[in-house]
Amino acid sequence: MATFQYEAMNSVGQAVKGEVDATGKDEAVAKIRAMGNFPTKVRERAAGGKGGAGGKKSSSKPRKPGRLSRKTVGRVRIKLLTQFTRQLSTLQDAGLPILRSLRILEQQQKPGPLRVAIRLVAEDVESGATLSEAMAKHPKAFDRLYTNMVQAGEAGGVLDIILQRLADFMEKAQALKRKVVGAMIYPTAVISFAVLIVVGIMIFVIPKFEAIFKDFDTKLPGPTILLLNMSKWVTGGGWALILASPLIFIAINRLIRQSKAGRYAMDNIKMSIPVMGQIVSKSSVSRFTRTLGTLLAAGVPILEALNITRDTSGNEVFARAMGLVHDAIREGESFAGPLRQARVVEPMVVNMIDVGEETGDLDKMLMKIADTYDGEVETLIESLVSLLEPIMVIVLGGIVGFIVIALFMPLVKLIETLGS
Repeated sequence: MATFQYEAMNSVGQAVKGEVDATGKDEAVAKIRAMGNFPTKVRERAAGGKGGAGGKKSSSKPRKPGRLSRKTVGRVRIKLLTQFTRQLSTLQDAGLPILRSLRILEQQQKPGPLRVAIRLVAEDVESGATLSEAMAKHPKAFDRLYTNMVQAGEAGGVLDIILQRLADFMEKAQALKRKVVGAMIYPTAVISFAVLIVVGIMIFVIPKFEAIFKDFDTKLPGPTILLLNMSKWVTGGGWALILASPLIFIAINRLIRQSKAGRYAMDNIKMSIPVMGQIVSKSSVSRFTRTLGTLLAAGVPILEALNITRDTSGNEVFARAMGLVHDAIREGESFAGPLRQARVVEPMVVNMIDVGEETGDLDKMLMKIADTYDGEVETLIESLVSLLEPIMVIVLGGIVGFIVIALFMPLVKLIETLGS
């Protein structure tokens, strides 16, 4: 029989601490729950620097040489993290202890950051830490949203349900992102090939025509002179600038987004672009409502949920709006009022949130908003693709037409001269 120290939440949400005697951690948790408390931290009390039954060393034992340190745990792919979350939820629903579940999932993972993170989390849990505390030590693998959801599940004793909701949230967020990215693949590929073809014409074809035009000994039209000058610029090194322009744009964008003011300006510009701006705006609304709704449904306090939503919004315009809402709620105001004043969402969203506050179903209403806007984003993406196809045809046709006209105008003039 060992003594376990615990921290828990009682039935009215107050934090309580105490000790309980049990043969193992699972029995200790069961006894704590039988008292009407929800345990958040349970660990065996150390005695004379030794652990309980077998005289094991306490949780402060140093790691063995050769083990990977926490700093080596990098970012985890969302797809792998989603699979891990859903599998962990299934194992918890089946009643397996959390430590055994982690060991099972560690063995199933391929070598990589996630497997290392699971192993380190399992070691911390074995040492007496809660799952959320262990995961919080690896922010690159488990972000703030993830760890807070897990903490809420532990406090409420519904970790399996929370993990299931978290997996659903990540799957829907990834599905929306894939649709947006997928819609951009086709026009990006067409534009890239078109640029390469035009650059090739400028480098290899136009100079040969220039040599022919010199033999004509006649004055060249303006369009032809412009085309020849463009060809000289591209051949003289302009091709490198054209090919490097995407990298230059990405570097400038990252440099600007290092400051909050820069991020705010860039996000404002994106949201003002026709069609594309609507996609950015509606996808941001979907993301923040789904994030906030998932956190509130998990039992996270609204102020903490707003902070997490603000930090994970991915859009500085909406992040500032969430900050205003947070400050207003802290002063005793409602959610809908400051959100309406921020003017970053449509009136329908504000009205639905207002109704959700009045009925006490704010989390459900936020999820309905997210589902609605997901559908609107899909429609806008289809419209954008349909709009880009004729635009690309017109632009490419104009470029090719200009080259053909500029090259044949001197030939037509020469034929007219010879005929006269």
